[in-house]
Amino acid sequence: MVKAAFFRSVPVMAGYIVLGIGFGILLRDAGYGVAWAFAMSLLIYAGSMQFVGVSLLAGGASLLTAALTTVMVNARHLFYSISMIERYQNAKYKPYLIFALTDETYSILSDGKAPEGADPDRYRMLVSLFDHCWWVTGSVLGSVLGSVIPFSTRGIEFSMTALFLASFTEQWLTTRNHIPALTGLLSTLVCLLLFGPDRFLIPAMLLITLILTLLRGRMHPRKEAVQ
Repeated sequence: MVKAAFFRSVPVMAGYIVLGIGFGILLRDAGYGVAWAFAMSLLIYAGSMQFVGVSLLAGGASLLTAALTTVMVNARHLFYSISMIERYQNAKYKPYLIFALTDETYSILSDGKAPEGADPDRYRMLVSLFDHCWWVTGSVLGSVLGSVIPFSTRGIEFSMTALFLASFTEQWLTTRNHIPALTGLLSTLVCLLLFGPDRFLIPAMLLITLILTLLRGRMHPRKEAVQ
């Protein structure tokens, strides 16, 4: 089962090592060393928010600003939880599974599949743990490399957007249920048009959460079908 979880995490490893290196370089460029990169990736473990966090740290943002920004950036996780409620409700490793449910981990665990004969909870925990380790490793490598090799950090912030697009494409191709994807796209577009580019994020997340909650029965018609 460990071997299966490792190979399941390999696609995420390819992205997390590269993106983690980008984060580590940015953090080093802002004046924060390896210990910061390790601690943020181990304890915060929120890729896009960590990239934003570099600017917050460098700009001396207040705790209130940091808290509100974190809620806004990570609000999308609200609707991840809707589709994972049945699987995580009585999971043995529930606290860590919730903590480690990143965009990419969600994309490879959302199908509910586990190796034949394996404990689904332990398998999901191992996949989540491997993904977490790849992110921490990439961040530390980036910080170390940033201290010895000069890098231009221009454009690195787009790397998370690129990974989101790749995850969305993979999920679209590997699942028959496109309701979550279409809900996210259409809700975001509507809120972008109504509220503008500076204020659309939270309304979009709230709308997505509401719609997916209402459609939960359609997405999971039989409880016993979910592992």
